[in-house]
Amino acid sequence: MLVRDAMSTVVLTIGPAHTLRKAAALMSVRRVGAAVVLDPDGIGIGILTERDILNSVGLGQNPDTERVQAHTTTDVVFAAPTWTLEEAAQAMAHGGFRHLIVLDRGEPAGIVSVRDIIRCWAPLRQPAPA
Repeated sequence: MLVRDAMSTVVLTIGPAHTLRKAAALMSVRRVGAAVVLDPDGIGIGILTERDILNSVGLGQNPDTERVQAHTTTDVVFAAPTWTLEEAAQAMAHGGFRHLIVLDRGEPAGIVSVRDIIRCWAPLRQPAPA
């Protein structure tokens, strides 16, 4: 199975000037663990994860004043839609992260997460015996 078969194609994108609170609220509403950060004048494409927000709050930083740009991962490992799920899982395991931005022709096409891969690999849930 390929990354394109497992990835989410509806991707939350945010800008670097958003506050962490706004980013967290958007991520919560969309029920996603990561957002693609688009900054055409700066870093290009980055990623902000729930762990980035958690780390900031854990350090006592104010989510109403902290900006996404200060917490964005910019040395992103990108996946291609044609990667196998095994390749994506290896990249995640090697890099110690749970999300990969999927690029197609240099543009974000989706995100694949550990959860997406598990859904594809795990057998369908069986109803509990009565």
